[in-house]
Amino acid sequence: MTRILSAIVVLVILLGTLAFVGWLIVRSLKRSDDPPKLIVKWICTILVAGVLVFMLGSWGPSFGSAFAVPFICVFFGICLSVLWAPSIAQAVARPLTALFDGGLEEAEPEPLYSIAQAKRKKGQYQEALWEIQQQLDKFPNDITGQMMMAEIQAENLNDLEAAALTVHRLCDHPGQAPAAITGALNALADWQLKLAQDPDAARASLEEVVRRLPDTPLAHSARQRIAHLAKREDLLAARDRRPVALAHAEPDLGLRKEPPAAPVSESPADEAQMLVKRLEEFPADNEAREKLAVLYARQFQRLDLATMELEQLLAQPNVASKSVAHWLNLLADLQMDAGDEEAARTSLQRIIDLLPNHSAAEMARQRQGLLKLEKKKTEAARVVHLGTYETDLGLKSKRAARWGGAPPAEPGASGNETS
Repeated sequence: MTRILSAIVVLVILLGTLAFVGWLIVRSLKRSDDPPKLIVKWICTILVAGVLVFMLGSWGPSFGSAFAVPFICVFFGICLSVLWAPSIAQAVARPLTALFDGGLEEAEPEPLYSIAQAKRKKGQYQEALWEIQQQLDKFPNDITGQMMMAEIQAENLNDLEAAALTVHRLCDHPGQAPAAITGALNALADWQLKLAQDPDAARASLEEVVRRLPDTPLAHSARQRIAHLAKREDLLAARDRRPVALAHAEPDLGLRKEPPAAPVSESPADEAQMLVKRLEEFPADNEAREKLAVLYARQFQRLDLATMELEQLLAQPNVASKSVAHWLNLLADLQMDAGDEEAARTSLQRIIDLLPNHSAAEMARQRQGLLKLEKKKTEAARVVHLGTYETDLGLKSKRAARWGGAPPAEPGASGNETS
């Protein structure tokens, strides 16, 4: 019974050793730079180990065998060291070299577009498209390749329909990132404006951003761009710009007694009316509404109307945090211009409450502590209207000394005399 158990234990150990050696061989072959050479090393190692085991097992216990065994083991050890020394040294140094070359980690496969870019620079656009398509067959979801293909189709081949088809194919891919969709459709709108002077098609592309990504800051940005799209006539006029005939300048302009009349500038009322008309046509134009608020407060002293316009901006959905902080700071500026420090402090507190983790909140806290100083500077900067004084008041002392007292009144002089 004991012999059976001993045989089972030896068999288990032998099988475990063979399994470990087999796993080690397979693992080393996968990581080796030269698998055939490694296979030869393993074959030589197994042969040397087999010869050594056979010799040790065939010799019986005697004085000669006891004397020869150490020398034989040393000989076989030298043979194995010659075989495995380079591999062992490489394994020891691998953690250090991995810091520079990445070690044995395989690099993630990625598309290569250098050939396509080179062909595009040479003017071989169809060949460049073919190279890009070769990469897209391997990486069908690569955004860079698809946008490069659309760019070549639009800018080099003047085929906006093909470019639009490529962009829509990119956007229709399941699980596409919102940023990629927005970037692709905005690029398509740029091409439609630049190459075809077609603001209607560009508006349709931007409206598709709103349709695909409703209730997002990206849709909000698309609406702002729609509000600022140029008209087709303006685009054509910018492309076909004609020489401007200049008026003949007066040769004796510097000798005229009276200065030339200054050009009539647009009055604040006209500017306000233009902005109101603009907002009736495009209510989502934030820039126009902000200008109107500043105009109400600083030109008409109507802080209530300015506050109403800024509150409409703040009430919009999906507004970026940066814009919220900017409009509330602007509201605080206008309130400080009107001398209402408490209202400005309340506006800054709204920034802290709405954006507690934003950097604008800390800036608002710092500004709250400086509001009193800011109020003093605002009051000091206000224009003080003084009375009317003598034009030659600085010469009064000399003239008084000449006349031995107060100078005689001059005809036509007006002003307030000071003692």
